[in-house]
Amino acid sequence: MSPDVKPGLPGALNALWRQLPFFVWLILLWMLLWGQFTVLAALTGLAVAVFVTRVFRLPPVELSGRINLWWGIIFFVEFLGWLVRGSLTVAWQVLDPRRLPGTAIIAVPLVTDDDLIMTHVGVTASLIPGSLIIDLDRDRRVLYLHIIGVRDLDDVEKQRRSVQHWEERIVRAVGSKAQVEAMREAVAKRKAAA
Repeated sequence: MSPDVKPGLPGALNALWRQLPFFVWLILLWMLLWGQFTVLAALTGLAVAVFVTRVFRLPPVELSGRINLWWGIIFFVEFLGWLVRGSLTVAWQVLDPRRLPGTAIIAVPLVTDDDLIMTHVGVTASLIPGSLIIDLDRDRRVLYLHIIGVRDLDDVEKQRRSVQHWEERIVRAVGSKAQVEAMREAVAKRKAAA
């Protein structure tokens, strides 16, 4: 049985249960776009969410059915810190007249092949100033980034480890138990190789 299927629920309710997080996200996104957190904004967001999910049918995304709030909070706090740090770093690189920041395109091998987690990793890496996703090879589990502020190969490796760190945090927050175990093994192998 799929982990996100609730036993005892009829098919229609089961489908609604699986889509509920996406409906909530679409409604919240609508309210953020309009900058209003009112009942009217929530109702129009609900109407837009129903319209979008019915007109633009996509294959269902399989959720792990597991959310670890502790690791989610750690991810969020770390992300905010890196967001500020990245902004300050890029601002300094722009204002520093002594040298131009180096750039590179790097390939980052990922552990998981889950579409949702790979998307979260890509979005997280792109939101932090100084890096931008340029491609994602799902079959080979490789994320390609354009990064700035690179001086040598150590900086490239540091950036690669940073993206792999985000993948670890995201898997620990929302990944399945099998994904968490695979991530633990991969992290142990990386530490042994270092």
